[in-house]
Amino acid sequence: MKPAVRMEKIPPYLFLELDRLVERETAQGHDIINLGIGDPDQPTPGWIVEAMKTALDRSANHRYPNYLGSLPFRQAISRMYRTRFGVALDAASETVALIGSKEGIAHMIWAFAGPGDIVLVPDPAYPVYSTQTILSGAEPYLMPLTVDQGFLPNLQAIPNDVRRRATMLWLNYPNNPTGAVAPREFLAEAVAFCRDHDILLCSDAAYAEIGYDGYTAPSVLEIDGAKDVAIEFYSLSKPFNMTGWRIGAAVGNALAVGALGTMKSNIDSGAFTAVQDAAVAALDGNPQAFFGEMNRMYRERRDLAVTALHDMGFQVPLPKSTFYIWFPTPFGLSSAQASRFFVENAQVVVTPGSAYGPQGEGWLRISLTIDTLRLAAGLARMKAAMQSKS
Repeated sequence: MKPAVRMEKIPPYLFLELDRLVERETAQGHDIINLGIGDPDQPTPGWIVEAMKTALDRSANHRYPNYLGSLPFRQAISRMYRTRFGVALDAASETVALIGSKEGIAHMIWAFAGPGDIVLVPDPAYPVYSTQTILSGAEPYLMPLTVDQGFLPNLQAIPNDVRRRATMLWLNYPNNPTGAVAPREFLAEAVAFCRDHDILLCSDAAYAEIGYDGYTAPSVLEIDGAKDVAIEFYSLSKPFNMTGWRIGAAVGNALAVGALGTMKSNIDSGAFTAVQDAAVAALDGNPQAFFGEMNRMYRERRDLAVTALHDMGFQVPLPKSTFYIWFPTPFGLSSAQASRFFVENAQVVVTPGSAYGPQGEGWLRISLTIDTLRLAAGLARMKAAMQSKS
């Protein structure tokens, strides 16, 4: 018995060694503070939970859901895009419900890429872009995201032979793991690039509702002509503290939405309709007020973390979005070595940047999705560990 050859192409799980270290420290009675997980620590809002309870009592919701998503949910997504971004969407042909955006991202790649194709993938980036490209039989072309470029890919540096074989371009702004944001001028450049080269532009907008200091993230679909070449993935996970609910949507180009829907209908049976009903309540329930409350909390934690990192000697700018802080490793250590150092010497988990691609080597990521007092304690431990080594 042997797994398929494609499984041999998946990179090794970088967190395995880190997990073992954490288990060892925990077994020794140490209190581990985990700053590595990007999972909101606050509860799902009460009005959404109550809507879910009501939806569970509807016997019709206990049957197979609509493959593409319930019409009320797709209409709610369309209303939100018009209100939030000024983007008009046809609910029937330009939206599809997802069992979380991760599922949609994976299936989108399978729908548009295969052997002989190239998928343009940021580096560093959410690993699903690369791993699913490899599993589809296509080839990822890594676009470096560097400090001097503001963590934006240089589209003009992509070789002509790569452009000719490319079928998809992935963008993720606001960005995980760097926290970078993309100006509208860059989004317009990306749309033009994809129009010129007949490439599907895939925008992962998982962090679009997180913003600080007056920043509000745009949708790529706001750009003129974007719907000709672009599809965007919107998730309720991060903005509504609903990571476990697994609900999101893909919106935009009708051809791409249709292909994704066809792929999904042959693989899954759609999102639980009761969850979609609760998501309608989330989208229609004055979410901007709730987002403002969450953003004030994350901004407080952001300021706390950046100040602490400055005190440790790191030059870290204030990110305008996401709940991540991206900073270089200390003492010339590799990402894996630095993660190990903080677990062993501070009992604090930080994510090694190399988990997100070769360009992430030499970087670490902190998540702000932890109680503020625990975050402060973890940062204090990190500072003490660094001072003891200096």
